[in-house]
Amino acid sequence: MFVFKYLLWPFAWFYNLGTRLRNYLYDIGQKKSFEFGTVVISIGNLNVGGSGKTPMVEYLIRLLAERYQLASLSRGYGRKTHGIRISSEADNAQTIGDEPYQLLRKFDGLIKVVVGEERALAIPTILHQLPEVQVILMDDAFQHRTVKPQFSILVTDYEKPFYKDFLLPYGRLREARKGACRADVIVVTKADRISKIEMEIMISDIQHIVGEKPIFFSGLHYHEPLPIHHQHTMDKKVVLVSGIAKNAHFEKEVSKLYKVARHFCFEDHHPYAVLDIQRIHQVANELQADSILTTEKDMVKLIAPQLLPLLQSKHWYYLPVRSVFLKNGMRFDNMILHMVEDHIQKLSSVKIPDTLNTH
Repeated sequence: MFVFKYLLWPFAWFYNLGTRLRNYLYDIGQKKSFEFGTVVISIGNLNVGGSGKTPMVEYLIRLLAERYQLASLSRGYGRKTHGIRISSEADNAQTIGDEPYQLLRKFDGLIKVVVGEERALAIPTILHQLPEVQVILMDDAFQHRTVKPQFSILVTDYEKPFYKDFLLPYGRLREARKGACRADVIVVTKADRISKIEMEIMISDIQHIVGEKPIFFSGLHYHEPLPIHHQHTMDKKVVLVSGIAKNAHFEKEVSKLYKVARHFCFEDHHPYAVLDIQRIHQVANELQADSILTTEKDMVKLIAPQLLPLLQSKHWYYLPVRSVFLKNGMRFDNMILHMVEDHIQKLSSVKIPDTLNTH
């Protein structure tokens, strides 16, 4: 396996050349970036796979929703629709994607959820059809340089930080580590077990690349499991079901309180089918496990009309999760609030068109 991975190194070199050229063309203005008449906050990462972007988006929603009119914008990965779509009550995980639908269910009335492959085209649509929107949270958009955000948050996983990773296909980086310099702030996520000494070492390693930029550390707080269809006392013996980027992390957390009889690990954004549910129930019956636990992200797909009736023969639960800052959380909050307030004041005094403004 190691020899095979080593053979991928030349491909990573060519990938590096291509991404560096692309970024250079944006930096010199040969490729155009666009700014809009609203505050755009980008949340993204350098690597493929789960780095905690969605919990960070949810954190920002909780922070800003009482003060400003918000919209979230993402590609809507895994949806069966195309183009720009402003969500409504008729939408589900198939029409807007699992993570956007998770936001829609969780923050109904507090945020407008929009999906669109081309963010530079989606933002004018938002501003035209939802003129009340003041802040757009642009999810998974660090490499989407056609839009120039007012503020950029780079998240990186504590267990696999970007400065220890390598470019695709040798590693999991979408671009060179130096790309982190475009971020205004770096948040190391899932760092619940980090020590003070390790935190200082990570800060030093990150600042060696990005300079004196703010660096924060966050963890994941898991709430009590919630039933999907009806209330029941959850057993200590559970079957796990997850279709996320890092299934092992989910199992590790659940194992602290429950005995995991079996874990069905699916690929990220897995589209569940009737046969999946039947197979899960069959194994759960064989293991004499009445309780089945899944993630919040998977739950929004499992409640599809063709699947929900099947779940009622077992006790299905999902595990809500929330991002929390381990240190200096108030400083992070104030930084975001002051940035948004300053930009809104600037936009009100110097009107930027709702259409494209090139940089």
